[in-house]
Amino acid sequence: MDASLLSSLVDTAILLFFFGLFAGTIRSNLEIPAAVAKFCSLYLLLVVGFKGGVSLASTGFTAAMGWALFASVLLSLAIPGWSYLVLRRRLNPFDAAAIAATYGSVSAVTFITAAGYAERVGMDAGGYMAVALVIMESPAIIMAVLLANLVRSQAGASPAAAAAPVRLGKVLHEAFTDGAHLLLLAGVLIGFVTGDAGKQALLPFTDLQKGVLAFFLLDMGLLVAARARELRDNRGFLAAFGVLMPLFNATAAALLARSLGLGLGDAFLLVVLAASAAYIVVPAVVRYAIPEANASLYFGMSLAITFPFNIIVGIPLYHAVLARFWS
Repeated sequence: MDASLLSSLVDTAILLFFFGLFAGTIRSNLEIPAAVAKFCSLYLLLVVGFKGGVSLASTGFTAAMGWALFASVLLSLAIPGWSYLVLRRRLNPFDAAAIAATYGSVSAVTFITAAGYAERVGMDAGGYMAVALVIMESPAIIMAVLLANLVRSQAGASPAAAAAPVRLGKVLHEAFTDGAHLLLLAGVLIGFVTGDAGKQALLPFTDLQKGVLAFFLLDMGLLVAARARELRDNRGFLAAFGVLMPLFNATAAALLARSLGLGLGDAFLLVVLAASAAYIVVPAVVRYAIPEANASLYFGMSLAITFPFNIIVGIPLYHAVLARFWS
């Protein structure tokens, strides 16, 4: 077994994720209170945004930042498009659009886990990758709404649905005012403004990140075990898509990063972002934007298939492959 994969699997946070999966699978009554899980999620978003802002303040605005953000926007527009084309072959157009939106967007927890992994193995990445995390939320939502409205307007859609497409402005307002999204952005801005002085002031608070992440992944393991039971129809196709599409997206991101001359750390985080799938902000918005879609599909796939794949296998695999080509 590859050393990077082995070290990832024996990491404390990943072991707690495995334990959560086990406890949920055997239907244990172990449960993390919703308020505690919510606090852990908000804490992690704030800290990763803050650290990214501090790093951005120390490096300033560079050409590498511009190219990385350009790549993140390009990927977040392209991934929903080709995902929809694949999904539409087996699913109805509304489910295809909703799933395409979740896979075109990003998972903050996957990014946070990858950032911790990068720090552990000594990879340097620009703080602007936290900005890329924020940027990649919305383009996928726009694409999904446009696809859903197109489907509603085509022949075969009900007259009521065709007459009343979902307004894009309302959907974007829902996305940009989401509390988790705003907190992440606030962390970046505060970290950028306060810089190293702010970092020193919050040092005891930010040092808790590893422990909080480990506890949060325990809760995620329990949640994944519960959601996996919902994916009964088209299980083979959905499982294949949930693993193969992230690998395809990761490959596309790696090739783009290589062509733009991004450093190893930036390329690694860009690949992880492209390979991840949203299960917090985007599903909440898609539920409003595409009410015709089956929520258990797009939420269950991103959380029960793609999230554990990336956490357990994807992150060390992406690092091992990129390190070989960037060396």
